[in-house]
Amino acid sequence: MAEIKQVAVIGAGVMGASIAAHIANSGTPVLLLDIVPEGAKSRNAVAEGAVAKMLKTDPAPFMNKRAAKLITCGNIEDDMGKLADCDWIVEAVIERLDIKQNLYRKIDEVRKAGSVVSSNTSTIPLATLIEGMPASFASDFIITHFFNPPRYMRLLELVSSGETNDGVVDMVAAFADEKLGKTCVVCHDKPGFIANRLGVYWIQAAMVEAMDAKLTVEEADSVIGRPFGIPKTGVFGLMDLVGLDLMPHVQSSMAGALPKSDPFHAIYRESELVSKLIADGYTGRKGKGGFYRINRADGGKVKESVNLETGEFSKSEKARLESVKAAGKDPLALMQHPDKGGKYGRAVMAKTLAYAAFIAEEAAQNIVDVDDAMKLGYNWKTGPFELIDTIGVDALIAMLKEDGIDVPPLLERAAGKTFYKVEDGTLHYLGFDGSYQAVTRPEGVLLLEDIKRKSERILGNGSASLWDIGDGVVCLEVHTKMNALDGEVMAIIKSAIRTVKKQYKALVIYNEGSNFSAGANLGLALFAANIAVWPEIENLVETGQMTYKALKYAPFPVVAAPSGLALGGGCEIVLHSDAVQAHGETYIGLVEPGVGLVPAWGGCKEMIRRWHENPKFPKGPMAASAKAFEIISVATVAKSAHEAKENLFLRPDDGITMNRNRLLFDAKKRALAMVEGYEPPEEMVYRLPGESARVAFEMAVDGFYRLGKATDYDRVVAGELATVLAGGDTDVTVELSEDDMLELERESFMRLARNPGTLARIETMLLTGKPLRN
Repeated sequence: MAEIKQVAVIGAGVMGASIAAHIANSGTPVLLLDIVPEGAKSRNAVAEGAVAKMLKTDPAPFMNKRAAKLITCGNIEDDMGKLADCDWIVEAVIERLDIKQNLYRKIDEVRKAGSVVSSNTSTIPLATLIEGMPASFASDFIITHFFNPPRYMRLLELVSSGETNDGVVDMVAAFADEKLGKTCVVCHDKPGFIANRLGVYWIQAAMVEAMDAKLTVEEADSVIGRPFGIPKTGVFGLMDLVGLDLMPHVQSSMAGALPKSDPFHAIYRESELVSKLIADGYTGRKGKGGFYRINRADGGKVKESVNLETGEFSKSEKARLESVKAAGKDPLALMQHPDKGGKYGRAVMAKTLAYAAFIAEEAAQNIVDVDDAMKLGYNWKTGPFELIDTIGVDALIAMLKEDGIDVPPLLERAAGKTFYKVEDGTLHYLGFDGSYQAVTRPEGVLLLEDIKRKSERILGNGSASLWDIGDGVVCLEVHTKMNALDGEVMAIIKSAIRTVKKQYKALVIYNEGSNFSAGANLGLALFAANIAVWPEIENLVETGQMTYKALKYAPFPVVAAPSGLALGGGCEIVLHSDAVQAHGETYIGLVEPGVGLVPAWGGCKEMIRRWHENPKFPKGPMAASAKAFEIISVATVAKSAHEAKENLFLRPDDGITMNRNRLLFDAKKRALAMVEGYEPPEEMVYRLPGESARVAFEMAVDGFYRLGKATDYDRVVAGELATVLAGGDTDVTVELSEDDMLELERESFMRLARNPGTLARIETMLLTGKPLRN
């Protein structure tokens, strides 16, 4: 199979530029081309402006700003010849067939033989795109439909034609999987493909039914949310996020492309309210707001929502529906509830799930692809067929018949069955022919969910478990809410050390939750503080310190495999591991100052050590402590694994895996590579600057305070952090052990834990999820 070493993206709009940025994130050189703007000083102004804008965008399209250097900006008048060096050329221009085909002819004149050309379109069929094009072009042409924003959305839909050469889809899919972190779903050449075909139907149904039922947007979003495993934005919040101005275009395109027999036409109607909102500048979060807005009148920040009947805004009120409260996470209970929320949930989701069954055979290769498309393209926690199994196939069929909705043949064939079942420890899905087939994983993919189906855990409790993942490697999985760390987790870590030492070769710390760990259980800490059980708090701190230290000096390799949030105590697990194999989307940092504390499970000592041992960093007793203070005092969070290396949360030689599904396999492989000849690290002796450094650190914070960038309590917390990182009352002639450093961390932590300012910060964080600036 040919290898993709250089890529071109033509079209530097929001989508094209973001695709180029994410390809650059993979370390691949990218050529970004657009038109020559009239009167511009630079003929490459459009592409250059797009890159400059992305460097300031939040959330960032680049995983590291250095990735932008891999993008070469150009224009389609002067630089088309450079396409001859590219292995994959992505077209991301305006959705007009004539413009696309004119561009394709120019591309075909200069591209090298065998290079892939793809379109990012989601509205024009592939067959239409290649009409009249040479057979040699059509054989190398596919659709690669990215989801926005390309860095963060894991779905990539691939569409080929009967004329596409063998190997073209496989070549792009392999690159997108391993280099871009995508789950590639092969779709049939039908309108909207899979995710947008179903997603647009779902959004349209939710909007129409909410208006007909005279619900508030808050009520609608509370129903079409948690009970169905859908993000809490619900539908109206999602439209604000995507952009209201995009939806009428997509919906009308879908209506025009689908045959009149398609159920979409039964729910499609243009919305006067949406048209008015767009005309008034309410295009969503990118504009003045959308269905929700923030009213900043008189210096305030009041969240408001629009009335779906009148179009007027008023203060947003939390939805209080009995159906949502009673159902919890049970979709069937909600759909059977008699209140307006239950009726709305049933009206929307019964139709949506029926539509999933209606389109599956036409749009997809199997139901697994449909589920993956909605989970990765729309962030559903469970796919539509997984959701049908939760509700019950027969229960859904009964509801559809009762509500006068046609039951799709695929759903009829599944009557009395489930769409998924486990047989001999292997997950199977119901094929379109009515037989069950095993769900297969690509080579290099190892999922803990599959391990769990086939085996019993080695040991565990309510907070953490140990699993044998083969070849002498054990996986430690935390499974609390947000994977927060508590005494039960520490107990399993200690048991894991004993178990692996006796019977296994290596330990990987990993889980398949949304986050590696959000840190220590703050709710538990606040409860203990409110009843003044200070010895218990100090015992938990000391237990964590000794547990992490034992993990660091265990006689076998320990590899951390973080993904998502790795904050506070979660970051400290990473800092104490021999090696790290991190997912590209890892957000890591020592954030304790944000809740009025200092890192006390060894985070301070480990950050000093890392900067001290960095061969490119200045030596001496002050430099490493000063750098650690700079990073920790402002609760720095690296917003990617690449960025984490800049702060030494990750070492330069730690690994990065772009595809989340490959993370455990890569971490296990790394652990096994370390087994032979493994020796634990040596303990470090610290020589720190003492009082002079503490004063210098506090003076720096005072400067920020005078500028209004630090608060009164920031100074208190920073003072304690300064004491730890300076080594207390030491001086450079005194040797401090790791235990001495841990004692300094523990003492400062406990002084802060007793301070009302810290308790106020913890309480605010738990209640609002935001830091208190006291």
